[in-house]
Amino acid sequence: MLKIRGPKWHIDFSSFEKQGRKEFAQKLKNNSVVASETFRVFVENLNNEAKETRDASKLVVKYLKKGKLTKEEEHELKKQFYDLLKVMGIGVPFFTIPGASILIPFLVKLAEKRGIDLMPSSFSKSSNIKKKN
Repeated sequence: MLKIRGPKWHIDFSSFEKQGRKEFAQKLKNNSVVASETFRVFVENLNNEAKETRDASKLVVKYLKKGKLTKEEEHELKKQFYDLLKVMGIGVPFFTIPGASILIPFLVKLAEKRGIDLMPSSFSKSSNIKKKN
């Protein structure tokens, strides 16, 4: 059922089609494409957030050495610090509180409706996930 084709994994749903469950097999295929695209975007955003954190740490070192930052550098450092607080606020409960993996998506949606941004900036920018029905 699970096969490797080149650098990508491929799940074979033909067994469902052979059993007469073509609609079910098609839904599984569509959702696997969306899930893999969502995971790809998540990993890209995570890498971007890690890069921004590395850049912020360089700014901290610069400040410690020279005692001064430009206004732009100061702004970037503050922004990244807030992003780290957001990650800690979402990430820590996700791993420590039972059932938090179910509650956190609802909490993020509720916060969005109230105009509160709980997601780090790298994740807020990503609206390039294409949904297929």
